[in-house]
Amino acid sequence: MKDSMRHSLFPALLALAFSLGACGGGSGGSPAAAVTGGSTGSSGSTSGSSGSTSGGSGSTTQQSITFTNASVHDPAVIPLNGAFYIFGSHLAAAKSTDLMNWSTFANGVNDSNPLFADVTTALAPSFAWSTVVDLWRPSVIQLADGKFYMYYDSCQGSRPLSALGFAVADSIEGPYVDKGIILESGMSGLSDDGVTNYNQQVQPNTIDPSLFHDNSGKLWMIYGSYSGGIFILAMDETSGKPVAGQGYGKHLMGGNNSRIEGSSVMYSPQTQYYYMFAAFGGLDAAGGYNIRVSRSVNPDGPYLDAAGNDMSNVKSNASLPLFDDASIAPYAEKLMGNYQYSLAGNESGTPIGYVSPGGSSTYYQASTGQYFLIFHTRFPGTGEYFENRVHEMFINADGWPVVAPFRYVPLSLGTTSLSSSVASTDVPGSYKIINHGKDITATIKTSQNITLNADGSVSGAQSGNWTYRGSNNVTLTLSGMGSFDGVLSRQWNPNASAFEVTFSVLSSGGVSIWGVRTGS
Repeated sequence: MKDSMRHSLFPALLALAFSLGACGGGSGGSPAAAVTGGSTGSSGSTSGSSGSTSGGSGSTTQQSITFTNASVHDPAVIPLNGAFYIFGSHLAAAKSTDLMNWSTFANGVNDSNPLFADVTTALAPSFAWSTVVDLWRPSVIQLADGKFYMYYDSCQGSRPLSALGFAVADSIEGPYVDKGIILESGMSGLSDDGVTNYNQQVQPNTIDPSLFHDNSGKLWMIYGSYSGGIFILAMDETSGKPVAGQGYGKHLMGGNNSRIEGSSVMYSPQTQYYYMFAAFGGLDAAGGYNIRVSRSVNPDGPYLDAAGNDMSNVKSNASLPLFDDASIAPYAEKLMGNYQYSLAGNESGTPIGYVSPGGSSTYYQASTGQYFLIFHTRFPGTGEYFENRVHEMFINADGWPVVAPFRYVPLSLGTTSLSSSVASTDVPGSYKIINHGKDITATIKTSQNITLNADGSVSGAQSGNWTYRGSNNVTLTLSGMGSFDGVLSRQWNPNASAFEVTFSVLSSGGVSIWGVRTGS
């Protein structure tokens, strides 16, 4: 702790804006009653009704697919011994063995939470600094000593008055023992860099940590929310603390109170790129939260989008009113935002759709070469209620990740044998597509109907052509929109109760389109 807590004063508008999401958490909502069809649900189960399989599998009746949902805001994933753990804001945590069915084992910043013994006492210095008894997105990682390190953070909420520290446990489920604060922000006067006075437009809000090892085994921490943007620090594997002499670290993205937060980094041995994921926009249902990605050949950047824009230059215009989303919207590759499919003739139930997806983390499964995106999302018409979702990702021909159009269900759950390989003859048919666009908006994008014709043309709501490039790779060229490169896959469509051929494509301008086959 510093000798005194010299809290800076911010304009009322800034206070309001930070309360809507600058601390990377969400008040969420109490669990709702279970809803079938898979678009929403409770912390209990949801399932799709039985139906027929597709993709050349005939009309064999498909067994029901069941999910058990959790509500962990800003889920940070860590795999361990065949299980997957997610830790999130408000000291919530859940685990799963299949990425589909989750059990919550901790929730709430109170002394009954098993992750700490008397957390309000254990982390009292952090709560004293932030002036609130609450915690936001953490990061949990196992270091070389075999112990588990939880990097926690507490934020005042209406301003970047935050403390970031870490605690250590022998078991991933705790109890964690505090090792102290390592970074603070929001003070008036000298900042934690020891050189300059704190300026919330250029220096970070010390929350939303995400720890990762690079390809050489070196430890890093990426962090930040709104304020001065996203920063990265080299970390000491032995002490768990930042390597001395870095101050707040290297600036990677954002600034001038840009609505950018919830960053994490994934390395792909397939492409040898580091991918920085982040949420743009506001986390609430009206905030237009959306998930974006940029990449670098180095863990500490510079991170670029497909157009070659350096993310360190992406920030709001300080001369404009808060928040200037228009200045940041053109940058990074937008993987998903608000959307909802319309029901096709063979579908039933609540149409699948997400509102303000974000707070993501990633997992690469080396044994199978699969990539997964784990995040929270709200839903159309359900207010601030949220749940966790897991989608598989694929790498397109340009070396960018694209996200599957539906939540993850392994093909092994198909009643009949389903191949992950999609042949060119499997592609032609009618599709509903979601164009995620590039904007930051609360508007829910709805699906359009197109046909991928056997002659390689595209007709319907969009016109153009498509080309099968082998190994599940596909290119769509759409009139007035340009070229989109992506990947074909078979995904479980709960509205059809069937595995369907889908595509996920991305343009060089960073626009994602999802397609789901609805008929021959």
